[in-house]
Amino acid sequence: MTLNIGSASPMGSYFDGKGTNFAVFSKNASKIELCVFTLDHNNIDQEQRFEMPKRSGDIWHGYLPCAKIGTRYAYRAYGEMPTFNPNKLLIDPYTRGLDDYLNDAACLSAHNLDDSAAHIPKSLVIAENYDWEGIDAPNILWGDTVIYEAHVKSLTQLYIEIPADIRGTYAALAHPTVLKYLQSLGITSLELLPIQMHADEPRLQDMSLSNHWGYNVLAPFAIEPRYWSGRFGSTPLSEFKDAVKALHKAGIEVILDVVFNHSAELDRQGPTLSMRGLDNSEYYWQNQELADTDPNKDLNYSGCGNTLNLSLPHTLKLVADCLRYWISECHIDGFRFDLGTILGRTNALNDSNNSNNSKNHNVETAFFSKKAALFAILQQDPLISKVKLIAEPWDIGPAGYQLGNFPVPFAEWNDRFRDDMRNFWLYGNLSLGDFARRFAASSDFFDHSSRDPNASINMICAHDGFTLHDLVSFNDKHNLENGEYNRDGHSNNYSNNHGHEGLDTDDLNILKSRKNSQRALLMLLLLSQGTPQLLAGDELGHSMRGNNNAYCQDNEITWINWDKADFDLSNFTTKLIKIRRKINALTQNKWWDTQDEVCWKNSNDDLIDSKQWSILAKQGAILQIVLSKTYRLIINTQLHNQQIELTQELTDGFWEINLCSSSPSNGELIYPEHGRRAYLAPPNSISLLTYLP
Repeated sequence: MTLNIGSASPMGSYFDGKGTNFAVFSKNASKIELCVFTLDHNNIDQEQRFEMPKRSGDIWHGYLPCAKIGTRYAYRAYGEMPTFNPNKLLIDPYTRGLDDYLNDAACLSAHNLDDSAAHIPKSLVIAENYDWEGIDAPNILWGDTVIYEAHVKSLTQLYIEIPADIRGTYAALAHPTVLKYLQSLGITSLELLPIQMHADEPRLQDMSLSNHWGYNVLAPFAIEPRYWSGRFGSTPLSEFKDAVKALHKAGIEVILDVVFNHSAELDRQGPTLSMRGLDNSEYYWQNQELADTDPNKDLNYSGCGNTLNLSLPHTLKLVADCLRYWISECHIDGFRFDLGTILGRTNALNDSNNSNNSKNHNVETAFFSKKAALFAILQQDPLISKVKLIAEPWDIGPAGYQLGNFPVPFAEWNDRFRDDMRNFWLYGNLSLGDFARRFAASSDFFDHSSRDPNASINMICAHDGFTLHDLVSFNDKHNLENGEYNRDGHSNNYSNNHGHEGLDTDDLNILKSRKNSQRALLMLLLLSQGTPQLLAGDELGHSMRGNNNAYCQDNEITWINWDKADFDLSNFTTKLIKIRRKINALTQNKWWDTQDEVCWKNSNDDLIDSKQWSILAKQGAILQIVLSKTYRLIINTQLHNQQIELTQELTDGFWEINLCSSSPSNGELIYPEHGRRAYLAPPNSISLLTYLP
């Protein structure tokens, strides 16, 4: 076989029907080899190496006429050791698939001279045709969006109404039982934890654990095959596309949680798998001063040992190409960016908004800027700019917390909503004024620069932290199963066990209080302005046994137990979502500026005054929130029944109690012959009333 010159575009491997073009980036390598693997008659890998015949700029490329779909390949890079080590086989960063998992990190360090070919999964040439049958994307407006954050396996692994051979797989997402449940619940957008192919860290492998969440990405263009059913006639990619098509047909969007802040190569002592071996200093942020004396001290703003440098042309292209791939190939409706602050980190020299300039991208600090090049690319790209973009607005680097600072069209995970709402309801250590700011889409963070209320992604719980059931059942984290001596995970959770630590209580008062708190927190989430995000299983009473960092628990800790599901809570959640859809003040995606949209009142039906805004919830605060004139959310944090005066002018119709967190013991409507109508609110409760003319 002869490797012809080929083309510098497209990147990765591209089969044209006759042969395959290969293109890979490296600026500082002196030579790149394409390595093709075939099995001999003894089923032993035979490697054939081809020197890349052409370099166009920093893209090395070649065309192999005999390389068909399914060809297994990798690269070797030559140059100054140890940065370049041709003994290390390298995965194509653009590969659409790998032939195996990475299960052994031995011999993979760049400082090790042993050949790693036996330990590295090989890249695959992939080209699949797929019939979308004309099914269009739902195109859910932001104002109508209700996000459901789920893990492919955890959502369906224990769902006995699904055939056993597809539980925990992409095929399960397309099963009628799952589709019917999601539709009946009323969510509009399914946000999946990472399905980019990932690796299990060596430390976890040593403890017989795995990276269940999948944030240790090995191949960002490749679908994770662990969630493939293996059914005849399908592939991991086709099965995932079937799931997307079925969800779209059911009117549900699919949002992917993606990882572009770091890779599975960990720190400089970690495995050399792909980008580190192709050109470490051109893929990762470097701190040259520290790197010369301590190879473990490159910029590590991800907490995972490395930080992708997304300020350089080739990494910008990689991210944009990857997002376009998932949109065009898999019809994805949006992305949530893990540790999104890293997306905006840039070399200070190139950003007029920053000082402390550096001469190159080997820097001590990479600064965040909303004018970063990647943001500009995503804003103007004709495909990417049209889908939902959501940032986790923090990383662990300096000035890493950037809530409210991302540019349009980004929305952002709002941890201030999470913490303040928990603090308000479970401890009462929040004033009515601060509560109102969170309830009104955190306008103090987001009402600027033409941003809309949808920019605040409101959540009470997410995959990272306690579930809702555990939030009201544990004061402390219980993460010993993770093998880190309970040191991992957040320690300040604003959780409240209501008088007993753990699930093993039959005290009826404690159980009643916990149920009340779950319903109250769901009401605050789903009736607030902004975009609500519900953690899968929270509506079913799912518990992770007090583990608030279950990233490595691929077992019944994280799998939703449908047999023990609290369907009363699920029905309550369904009603909340249905009501939310009817409230124009919540769906119009417009900042509130008139009393026709929102009105804040006290128990006497008078407008809240400046003194009352400073009252803490634990001081017995009473608040009425009137939405779109018709809907009234009544919050009673006092420990006894409270009579709430209702609008005097509304006398021709009647009031209806829609929902109450203390259900089934709802409050009582009072209709006196003379005088104002009133509502007797149960103690420590939230109620929703509707006026029907």
